[in-house]
Amino acid sequence: MAPSQQRRAGADRGGRPALTSAHALAEIAQNLFLEKGFEETSVDDIATAAGVSRRTFFRYFSTKADVLWVESPAEFTRFREELAAAPLDEPYNQVLCRAVPQALHHPPEHRTWALHRAELILNVPAVQEKAAARHAGWRRIATEFVAERRGTGVDDLVAIAAGHAVLSATLAAHEYWLAHTEQELPDIMTRMLELLIPRAR
Repeated sequence: MAPSQQRRAGADRGGRPALTSAHALAEIAQNLFLEKGFEETSVDDIATAAGVSRRTFFRYFSTKADVLWVESPAEFTRFREELAAAPLDEPYNQVLCRAVPQALHHPPEHRTWALHRAELILNVPAVQEKAAARHAGWRRIATEFVAERRGTGVDDLVAIAAGHAVLSATLAAHEYWLAHTEQELPDIMTRMLELLIPRAR
């Protein structure tokens, strides 16, 4: 087949160019979840809408729910890096109030994706069940950081409270953002964290 024919053949698959970005695939999947419902959307639906094969979908994700956490590994990495880079004399509550919004910051072009992710995680029971492990990760990282700063174990009351506060503030900030989309998530998150995280003492 000539190169020009190969290009035409590739462009004719479903009328949409094939995707090579996990994030782009996740955006399409989230749109379908909101339009059709999470349970009602199949992997085949997502692959067809994206113009890719099932095999390509499973190259990026193990299940359709995993598309919602396409950015989670990078977010966890940024969170740990921000905490590790914080000055040792900076109060842990101030560090967390800065590190969490930075870890969850995404470029402006991902704003709609972030809104859709928040809507699905907060409002769809089937998605909420699958979110537990990711939520536990945020809480655990924050708890371990505060325990280390305080020179205690992770069973320390303040460390546990701070870990739960980080998770609660993150979820609350996204809930507020969905109702006030004219505002910016990092600003909302900082205010929520300041309200909920116990002060260093």
